[in-house]
Amino acid sequence: MEKTLERLDSRLPTWARGWPRRRVLAVAAVVVLVVVLAVSCGGAAGRVDVPVLEEGADAGVDGVRAPSDKTGGTLRVVAPDIDSLDPQRSYLPGVWNLMRLYTRTLVTYSTEPGHTGELVADLATDLGKRSEDGRSWTFTLREGLRFENGRPITSRDVKYGIERTFASDVIVGGPTYVVDLLDDPKNPYAGPYQDEAKDKLGLGAIETPDDRTIVFRLRAAQPDFQFVLALPSSGPVPAEADTGAAYGRDPVSSGPYAVVSADRETGVVLERNPEWDAATDRVRSALPDRVVVRTGLSGVERDQEILAGSADVDLSGTGVQPVTTARLAAEDADGLRDRVDEITSGAVRLLALPSDVAPMDNADCRAAVTAAVDRRALQEVLGGSGDAVRTSELWPRALRGGPEDSDPPADPAAARASLEKCGRADGFRTVLAVVDTQTSLSLAQGIADQLAEVGIIAEVRPLDAKTFYATDVGDPDNVAKNGYGLVLVPWTADFPTASSFLAPLVDGRSTRSVGNTNYARLNDPDINALVDQARAATDPAKATTAWRAVATAARATNAYLPLAETRLQLVAGQRLRNGVVMQPYGGYDLANAGVR
Repeated sequence: MEKTLERLDSRLPTWARGWPRRRVLAVAAVVVLVVVLAVSCGGAAGRVDVPVLEEGADAGVDGVRAPSDKTGGTLRVVAPDIDSLDPQRSYLPGVWNLMRLYTRTLVTYSTEPGHTGELVADLATDLGKRSEDGRSWTFTLREGLRFENGRPITSRDVKYGIERTFASDVIVGGPTYVVDLLDDPKNPYAGPYQDEAKDKLGLGAIETPDDRTIVFRLRAAQPDFQFVLALPSSGPVPAEADTGAAYGRDPVSSGPYAVVSADRETGVVLERNPEWDAATDRVRSALPDRVVVRTGLSGVERDQEILAGSADVDLSGTGVQPVTTARLAAEDADGLRDRVDEITSGAVRLLALPSDVAPMDNADCRAAVTAAVDRRALQEVLGGSGDAVRTSELWPRALRGGPEDSDPPADPAAARASLEKCGRADGFRTVLAVVDTQTSLSLAQGIADQLAEVGIIAEVRPLDAKTFYATDVGDPDNVAKNGYGLVLVPWTADFPTASSFLAPLVDGRSTRSVGNTNYARLNDPDINALVDQARAATDPAKATTAWRAVATAARATNAYLPLAETRLQLVAGQRLRNGVVMQPYGGYDLANAGVR
């Protein structure tokens, strides 16, 4: 989780100015709304006099919190800074949740409780047709799709939206998976703004033979390609309305709501898109008449707004703050605990043992480290079971089909035996590289103290968060030069799939000189072959089995030591209806949330 937050904190928000008259009126409406909320919060103990939903804890994890099909009202959302409202420029999962309201994609995440990490058709009629070699995908758009301006949505609009990502000099900040998957290294595509071809056919890897058909030609088979298409960055954009870097000021809606104003003081306002046809959308219920997002709030401020009843949903995707967790654990917090939905985040803290740095180039030395570490004690360092879940497997808990977690205790005797086998009976010295944040440093020191008990002396070396992932531990040469035999990192997959979690960590062919994520420098031919087999599996059950074999083989090398996965506590607002936890975004699904 820290990796994601630190990377995204560096992105500055882009905000709109010069709105047309209807947007100015919408801003004024929000000002009034904010003032009313502020006044209403000044009463008894800062609480708004609204009914508290008595659904019980975890009601929204595998079920629906306060089901309702009533329309109307204003959904009040609180958020930190928003990086951009441009679908191709945002890299914040919470903002991607917001974009479900005004950006539809060929496929998207399911709203079925307990299955929100799975994909369903959205603009497309189905999940796409994959060629036998996995390098070609064909989709057919539904009939009756329209932008907010009334123009029909065509396959060319989807292609154009994706093409914008290639314009790295203009469209900055969003995900670039499509570039890696679709671009031709020998003849790179520079994006639509530099397309000087007379026929303006654009990116050759995407074909649009007619208005409803779109075909993707991948450079290589990628099992997660459908998940790439579920990102807002793969959403349609009408070329005639594209204003380049300024598009986020007035993004054209393809969903049930349209952005009518955005301001740093009053936030973002979305109102119903009259051109949206519910008959074409099996994903979004679009219950509220209006959605108001107050931005720029700190974590504590967001928690206070939710608890007081002046907000319904927190958009951040990071769960409540530690001070709020303590309040939820208090003896008199029964009513509050009933509003909590608890999930794991998918962010797993790993201790990587670079296999090309002595003495970690010896498997027995790695085994000594693995045996000496006590996960139970480290869990307490991370805040206890309320904030972290122990794990001994390279597999997030929310992802089905993983290896059974044996949760082994520390075994100092086994650690000393492994030290003898690796020719270091008296132990050895190494450096433990860690990002310079309080939680990571506390965890690193806990690990160092445990290793010292068996004679392994680990110097904890804090490194600047700004360079840690890119060049400190992301540069293999730098790791070797500095003798980083241990690297403590939080790892979060980009998509809720085994391939997205495992391949960047264990595929030896994925190692890069900058921003490397194969922290253990694994390059085992047998594991690489298992990765290829898993990627080639087309049957979901067989693919899961194949990726489980990859995880098991990687763990057997002792090059990675999984420690714990971050736990998130989400608190539902007092008025929230249809509260379904959207696992990929770490929050409640805005596309189906209501307030009546």
